[in-house]
Amino acid sequence: MINLNLNSNATTKSEHPLLDQKGNLGKRKLKSYIFAFMCFLATVSVIGLIAYLILDTYLQGSAWINADFFTNFASRMPNKSGIKAALFGTIWLLGITALFSIPVGVISGIYLEELMKRGYFHRFISVNVSNLAGVPSVVYGIFGLAFFVRMLGFERSLLSGALTLSLMSLPVIIISTREAIAAVPSSIKMGALAMGATKWQTARDHIFPTALPGILTGVILALSRAVGETAPLIILGAVSFLAFVPQGWNDGYTALPMQIYTWVSKPQEEFHQLAAATIIVLLGVLLVANSIAIFIRIRSRKVKL
Repeated sequence: MINLNLNSNATTKSEHPLLDQKGNLGKRKLKSYIFAFMCFLATVSVIGLIAYLILDTYLQGSAWINADFFTNFASRMPNKSGIKAALFGTIWLLGITALFSIPVGVISGIYLEELMKRGYFHRFISVNVSNLAGVPSVVYGIFGLAFFVRMLGFERSLLSGALTLSLMSLPVIIISTREAIAAVPSSIKMGALAMGATKWQTARDHIFPTALPGILTGVILALSRAVGETAPLIILGAVSFLAFVPQGWNDGYTALPMQIYTWVSKPQEEFHQLAAATIIVLLGVLLVANSIAIFIRIRSRKVKL
């Protein structure tokens, strides 16, 4: 009888796996604490490294930032060099890229998520858009050279560069638009359809305003990546030294990333300091563009509330 009771107790314990899990609860908590600490350590390390790089760049280049630095063109002499052409070229590129990529990307995301019929073709497009988001920028530069410069005859102009950067930005904008729309509560969609609105009216008047903050986040990320790219501009023929400001999208151009690349490749220490100053200006341009988008996002949330 005693043996039978022992066997029944053992059987009872084996039939309740939760009892065994409680025994391992301390080990699992320890593992979770270790993993959380490693994530915290990695985050602090990355933030510290970025802060160090920004501080080092500021110490090297801050002395060169003055009025002449913004009004002079690039020169062979460091004391007379400036970023006037590169700064205006970057503003042109950013404006034209936003003009093409934002409307096309947002409308495509809305169509894919809300209006397009689900099926094989929808899955095919979705998979390819996701794949295009991970394509290296140099591949977009090669495509832009073959298609915009040579096939369409746009030459090595601002338009070719901006269209190439727009293609590079589109997958990020489309994916972020779809994710923001998918996060909208279904009650908003169902309520609009129940009141007699069409699918397009529901997407335009109800879903899009609600998803706008998330869409703007994707736009910020896409344009920030585009304005800092150098490889596509090198392939598309952005010049190193330019003695005039572009007046239209058919003109030649240079940009701040291209100017940084040119000055860093020179052996003189003064040009390296000029490159550091240009990096500070580029970060300022990105900060201003992001601040505008964040302001619009906050205003849209207030209007929605």
